[in-house]
Amino acid sequence: MKLNHFNSLTLMAAMIGLTLNSSGAFADDTNKPAYIPDMGKLLATGGISTVEGAAGGGITPWALIGGYGTRDSYGANAHYTYLGTQDFALDTFGATVGIMDRIELSVARQNFKSNNGPLNGLNIQQDIFGVKVKIAGDAVYDQDSCMPQIAVGAEYKKNNGLTGIMNAPVTALGAQKTSGTDYYVSATKLFLDQSILADVTIRATEANQMGLLGFGGDLNDSYKAEFEGSLGYLFTKNWVAGVEYREKPHNLKADNEAAYYDAFVAWFPTKTVSFTLAYANLGSIVAPVTMNNQSQKGLYLSLQAGF
Repeated sequence: MKLNHFNSLTLMAAMIGLTLNSSGAFADDTNKPAYIPDMGKLLATGGISTVEGAAGGGITPWALIGGYGTRDSYGANAHYTYLGTQDFALDTFGATVGIMDRIELSVARQNFKSNNGPLNGLNIQQDIFGVKVKIAGDAVYDQDSCMPQIAVGAEYKKNNGLTGIMNAPVTALGAQKTSGTDYYVSATKLFLDQSILADVTIRATEANQMGLLGFGGDLNDSYKAEFEGSLGYLFTKNWVAGVEYREKPHNLKADNEAAYYDAFVAWFPTKTVSFTLAYANLGSIVAPVTMNNQSQKGLYLSLQAGF
């Protein structure tokens, strides 16, 4: 998928949202002004923001649409996330817009830095543009059915190259391409009577370390279907704890890429703000280069604000 096509799709969806808003299509039966979001969804059902921008957990998207707008309204949020390990740090910031609880548009920028070892001082920046569409089911209202909420999505990723100790495109590390698109389908089920949220996502990708090390490589240069999953428990309406798992492709000889997983706790004091703390394991990263085969482990902190 080419960047100009993806940007056109994103712009078109945004224009549709603005047109519906200005025309009053979001107005509900109470005649609430269309430009005022209703924030009618249940607390926490907008999810948190992943490190790639989509609504979901920390490392994998859910079928839920970001924001608290119902099918007659809209919602949006902004987020900042920091993830630090022994040798690397990742900062992510971005924004998400949910339209009529059916369409989600997201944008995120990732800043990846090496702060230890032979690659100390290396910086990598990546931009991600996402779109997600709910196609079936409802995670909240389908409580009398086994049907989950299902959504399909795409994330266009543009790697901006290596800076710091070296200035070069990411292909210098063995990747075949500097940009690529992930495609995924997510199924999310909320069991309100048991306070459990479960999600399964299948992602078609050729990204190395989410695209931070480019796309494709000397071991493989084609799409692979990878499994992702989340399981959360709502202790109260404000607190959620859970675990996540995300399979990864192994395309580069220079990077012994492995699965990501984490354990998290999220606090939703109100619908306008949430905080997430997690302990994440990212596996080894560019191990043959850093001569460090240890798994990269560390804390994940995220702040999200919106409506």
